[in-house]
Amino acid sequence: MQESRDQYLSATYGANGLVNGLVNTTMASQPHPNHANPPPLSPGLQALYETCLRAYPTQPNPLQVNALLKLGGPDPLDYISMYANCGDPSINVPPHWHYISFGLSDLHGDGRVHEITGSQTPSGFGFELTFRLKREPEETTAPLWPAAVMQALAKYVFQSENLLCGGDHVSWHCSLDNSESRIQHMLMTEDPQLGQTLTPFGSVTFIQIVGVCLEELQAAQQWNGPGVIDLMKSVSGAGGQWLVTDMRRGETIFELEPELQEAVDDGIATQGSNLSGVSARCDWSEDSVSSDDKHSEPENEDNGNDSDSHNSDEKITNGEHNKRNGMLSSPHKYSQSRNSCSSSMSVSHDQQNQCNSRMSFASETGAPEPGELIQTKYLKCLNLRFNLEAGLLLPLALRGRLKHDRHFTFKSIIGDLAITLVTPSVSGSFVSLSERYAIRGPWLQVLIPNDYIDRMLIDLDELSLNDTTDLPKTFHWKDIKLSITLVPEET
Repeated sequence: MQESRDQYLSATYGANGLVNGLVNTTMASQPHPNHANPPPLSPGLQALYETCLRAYPTQPNPLQVNALLKLGGPDPLDYISMYANCGDPSINVPPHWHYISFGLSDLHGDGRVHEITGSQTPSGFGFELTFRLKREPEETTAPLWPAAVMQALAKYVFQSENLLCGGDHVSWHCSLDNSESRIQHMLMTEDPQLGQTLTPFGSVTFIQIVGVCLEELQAAQQWNGPGVIDLMKSVSGAGGQWLVTDMRRGETIFELEPELQEAVDDGIATQGSNLSGVSARCDWSEDSVSSDDKHSEPENEDNGNDSDSHNSDEKITNGEHNKRNGMLSSPHKYSQSRNSCSSSMSVSHDQQNQCNSRMSFASETGAPEPGELIQTKYLKCLNLRFNLEAGLLLPLALRGRLKHDRHFTFKSIIGDLAITLVTPSVSGSFVSLSERYAIRGPWLQVLIPNDYIDRMLIDLDELSLNDTTDLPKTFHWKDIKLSITLVPEET
């Protein structure tokens, strides 16, 4: 895992930390070479530059990371500007570097990258990424490694078409700057300085990446991202009101102020979890995996893709039929490499980000609502397969979501499949106690009876991220004809 991240950073920035191959850096007030009569900026790009200029009127020429090949190259972000922010001691905001992306929103409005829409709708994906990194006293220029993190997140968005919103969290499993830092994961929040802006092609929200420790990520997963963000703002040394990431921060907010753990525990107990879904490597088959023991090796080792229970019409595939109109003609262009720095990245989505809390086909799969002709197939028995990290969230899904009659969705990172766990009280479901498992297009629903939740929690209690020696491992609940198999992380 560490080696793959090193390879990516080396390929992007070179041994000396300078950009080579994929991107270059320039000092320019506009993203094109200096000519006597430079061409005008595209309207979407011009609107974003004006927003940045209002925030930084004395920095019209920020250092900028530019993709060498735009509209067809390997990097979805055309530009990343880097501004020097002097901070604000009155609200505990230290001096820092402010990174701002250009490319997730529609910069050109001509249909080459994003679907052409009106000014009353979100522009492109509707957001751009930002990042605030504490400026060390000896630094005279902004470090370049945040650009690699931002490009990796942008690739995830283009590949999956899942948006990143305030409250979402990303497990990264490596220090963001490839050091020994404890800052190895990320939360998302709206940028406090830039907020939202309007462009000729629609609205754009600036979503800020906040580097966090494992314990802070886990608190966000078990409770909710916005709650943890608010706690971080209140802690001196955790970035202040603007949540500046300090890669040298060696203590979590719970170590700095132990009483905050009680606030999180109270929130979990009274509110449950806002974590409504997570990206995962997942699959299913209509197998009746039987065993006298509660877990054993599965009968299949093929992720269920070749199971006899799937015919050619029912089999889950990695097709592109759910991609939006107007996307690039090569939808695989930004697919994640297994050797990229984000090969094990997992993105979790917060329920607060959904405009409608009622579960729907569109909200869980990211695809348009299907027509009336799509059929629902009910399954008599079911085997689910998850990568280990996704499987470790099963207790959270059961305890923090299903016990509160809320759903939880695992969305495949390599195809259209979405697996949603529900209870009988969850609205929007097409399963019932008499027909617990059903697939409709790419959406599989799994109903867990309320009286089985505690039983499953007891069986899953032994799960550990570090316990990979017994994988693959299958857990069985024969009374409801359900089994779940956990497989090792891919390397």
